[in-house]
Amino acid sequence: MYDMATRMHTLSLLADGRSMSSVSKETGVSRASIRSWRVRVEPVPRRAEVNSWTPPADTASYSYLLGLYLGDGHISQPASHRVPSLRITCDDKWPGLMNAAEEAMRKVLPYNQTCRARKLGCHDVKVYSKHLVQLFPQHGPGKKHDRRITLEDWQQAIVDAHPWEFVRGLIHSDGCRITNWTVRNGKRYEYPRYFFTNKSDDIRKLCTDTLAKVGVQWTILARGSDPFNVSIARKASVALMDEHIGPKY
Repeated sequence: MYDMATRMHTLSLLADGRSMSSVSKETGVSRASIRSWRVRVEPVPRRAEVNSWTPPADTASYSYLLGLYLGDGHISQPASHRVPSLRITCDDKWPGLMNAAEEAMRKVLPYNQTCRARKLGCHDVKVYSKHLVQLFPQHGPGKKHDRRITLEDWQQAIVDAHPWEFVRGLIHSDGCRITNWTVRNGKRYEYPRYFFTNKSDDIRKLCTDTLAKVGVQWTILARGSDPFNVSIARKASVALMDEHIGPKY
């Protein structure tokens, strides 16, 4: 009777703390259907989210999720919601990326509900938590490239401990692996290349600093006069990226 977008929207409202009756009234979905969806999505009751905040226990998953957030992530709290939500926008071409993003959210916030909201050509993978601003203190008004982005000491320690996970999150959000080609002496040659593209000077520097720490050589390719593109093309560095990152899937 109901499409998947309606189901995900309904479960999202429940995750926001709304009562079953109010959600049923707003969406037009019967209480019986809502109850059955909730049971199927969450067969084991979850412990209530703790009031006090501490850094995440699963630091590897957090490092990956931090990379995703700095690329395509956004924290918001509409007036109708009691707690903020973290949204990672994922292209429908990469279902594996959606799964990885949702898995990381569940490991970093194991007692919080996740959901997916369908949009044109993509899905928003979402999690709700009152501790999101503490988890991602880079949150603020406006676009990321219009404000200063620096890591807290505890975040930098996590990235230093799990640099590849951080780079993977950045590449999965605002990066890609492509095949370039050139012609030499009448013969076509193809070679793989990685790109990371972001308008924020600070986020690009976080990327390049971390790449340097793991032994990946990079260069900046300007888009017109804007140095938005981090390029990784040297054979040894691409091999390292392929070993730890690989193409999106």
